[in-house]
Amino acid sequence: MKKPEIFSTGRNHTAVNVGGFDSVSDYTMIHPRTGAELHKVFLKEPTGSTGTEISVQSIAAGTEVPYFHTHNHNEETYIILQGQGKMQVDGECFPVREGSFVRIAPQGMRGIANDSDGELVVMVIQSREHSLREHTSADGTPFPVDWR
Repeated sequence: MKKPEIFSTGRNHTAVNVGGFDSVSDYTMIHPRTGAELHKVFLKEPTGSTGTEISVQSIAAGTEVPYFHTHNHNEETYIILQGQGKMQVDGECFPVREGSFVRIAPQGMRGIANDSDGELVVMVIQSREHSLREHTSADGTPFPVDWR
């Protein structure tokens, strides 16, 4: 099974590369609850993340993620990186395409399908609901830039 390439680590960072959007289909995993084979890569473990789970998934033309699900504590933001398809949340079905962002609360029953002729590539960011205390520039300390 293909794994993300770790290319830089330090006390305060880990950088990984999964390749271009067209290479996401090279990653394969078996879903632990459904047994379904997915073309998906999870990044929490390779990056050492402590506050988010990020995944990137390729959904082939005319297929769907073979289950609907909810979460106990975590909201998800789906970011459509390439292609188009449809999502269903709590019974409401709507189109998504490259550039679409969809945030879903933990209790939202969700699913995604690729009803197009091309590949659909989706990034999902999962984090604990209501955990963000400060955001954007409010949660930062500026320093002078010194690119070397």
